[in-house]
Amino acid sequence: MNKISTVLIVDDILVNRELLSAHIEAFGHQTMLAENGKVALSMIKKNKPDLILLDIIMPEMNGFELLKFLKSDINLKDIPVLLISAMDEMDDIVKGIELGAEDYLVKPFNLPILKVRVTKCLEKKHAYDREKYYLDQIKSINNSLQDRVNKQVKEITDAQMGMIFGMCKIAESSDLDTGEHLDRMREYCKILATSLRIQEKYKDTIDDVFIDTLYKASPLHDIGKIGIPDHILKKTGKLTPDEFESMKRHSKKGAQALYDVFKEHSSNHLLFMGAQIAGSHHEKWDGSGYPAALKGTEIPLAARILALGDVYDALTSKRSYKEAFSHEESKKIILEGEGRHFDPDVVKAFLDSESDFIKIKDRFHDR
Repeated sequence: MNKISTVLIVDDILVNRELLSAHIEAFGHQTMLAENGKVALSMIKKNKPDLILLDIIMPEMNGFELLKFLKSDINLKDIPVLLISAMDEMDDIVKGIELGAEDYLVKPFNLPILKVRVTKCLEKKHAYDREKYYLDQIKSINNSLQDRVNKQVKEITDAQMGMIFGMCKIAESSDLDTGEHLDRMREYCKILATSLRIQEKYKDTIDDVFIDTLYKASPLHDIGKIGIPDHILKKTGKLTPDEFESMKRHSKKGAQALYDVFKEHSSNHLLFMGAQIAGSHHEKWDGSGYPAALKGTEIPLAARILALGDVYDALTSKRSYKEAFSHEESKKIILEGEGRHFDPDVVKAFLDSESDFIKIKDRFHDR
C-alpha cells in the first residue's frame, strides 16, 4: 500500500509491543504503543489511528472495556481492531468478535499471517475512508444544490406572494373603506392561531406551517370582490336586499376561482387554505352564516380564525356608514357573538391576546 498508516499497539507486555512495532514498521507503517486501555484511549483521542492491535488481558482498562468504548463512540467506531490472544483464549476471541473486533492474532505471531491480516484490515479501512469522503462530498454538493433550490423556490414564492397580495389589493381598491385591512388581517390571524396553538386540542393541528400558510393566505379572503360590480362595492348607503345577495356571492366566486387554480397545483397548500377562507369566512358557528350555512367545526379552522379577525377589523375601522368602535366596544360585541357567530375557542384566543390586537390596530391604522 502507498499510504503510510498509523497502527496503535496495545499490550501490557513491553517485549510484545516492541516486537509487533518492529514488524509493523517493517511493513511500511508507523506505530504508537500503549501499555493498557486507559493509556491507549488517551492516545486515540489525540491522534486517531488507522488500526488497533489490542491485547485482551491488561490492567486498568482491559481489551474488552476499550473495545466496548470504541464501538459505542460514533467518532471512533470505524477504527478496525485486531485482537491479540493466546491459543487458550478462544472464548475471549469469540466475545471480542461479537463486540465488533475485525479479526484476531494468536501469540506467538506468524509473520506472514500478521502481514496479511494487518494489510487486509488497513485496505478495508482506507476503502471505507475513501467511500465516506466521497459520500460526504456528494452530501455537501447535494446540500449546496438544495440550498440553491430553496433560495430559488423562496424567490419564486416571494414573487408569487407579491403578485397574490397585489391582486388582493386590486380587489380591495374597489372597496373605498378597507384601508390597511389586509395588513391587519394577516397579523390578527397569526396572533389568533398562535394563541389557539397553546390549547390542548389544537396542538396536533396548528403548527408553524399552518400559521405561516394562514398568514400568507389570509389576504385572499375577499378576492371574490373582483367579480362584484363597483356600484355595489362603492355604495355608501345601506345595500338593498338584491345588492346584498350580490355582495354575498363574493365568497363563492373567490373560493371557486382559487379551487380551480388549486386543481392545477394540488400541492399548493396556500391555495387550498385560501379557497377555504374565501368560501367560509362569512359562515357562523351556529349555522346562520353564508354561503353554505355551515355549522360548528364544519367550518374550516382557518376560516373560523379569520372570521373573528375580520369582524374585529370591521368594528374598529371607520366606514362611510359608521365611526370606528373602540376596542372595548368591539370586544363586547365579539363576546356577545361567542357560540353564535364565533367559535368559542377562537374567542378565548382573542381574549388571551387582546393586547396584541390593540397594538396591531394602532400600528396599521388606516391612512
